[in-house]
Amino acid sequence: MPPGPQRKRRGDVRIAILSLLSEQPNNGYGLIKEITERSGGTWYPSPGSIYPTLQQLVDEELIEPTGEDKRTDFQLTDAGKEWVQAHTEELATLWQGANARIKADAGLHESIAKLMGVIHQLRFAANDTQRAKAIETLDETRRALYAILAD
Repeated sequence: MPPGPQRKRRGDVRIAILSLLSEQPNNGYGLIKEITERSGGTWYPSPGSIYPTLQQLVDEELIEPTGEDKRTDFQLTDAGKEWVQAHTEELATLWQGANARIKADAGLHESIAKLMGVIHQLRFAANDTQRAKAIETLDETRRALYAILAD
């Protein structure tokens, strides 16, 4: 079974929130969406990690709620802006790791798409002998990929 979205430490969620709020105010749902997009879908923080962290950051006076509608946005306070300036390297490292993972996964996804294209063709255009050879080749490939993971 393939791994699901990455689980991050609470500190990573905290840093991500402060990083994103340094760019613009946002609400909890928007922060979840932005973190997921910036990580290429490899990190989907749950509401159970975002909302308590937002409250903690409010309690620490690093962020403050804004807006009067049903949607509550958050923005950095002056103390939050100071924290961000003091931790710029740490903030950059968080997104650099995500960008490296996205680039690494891009080649794999492209290769999978190509493989699925030929498998689709085999389903409809291959004769019985070709299908049997394809099954054998796919089984060998699956075993070879597991061997790579075992290294």
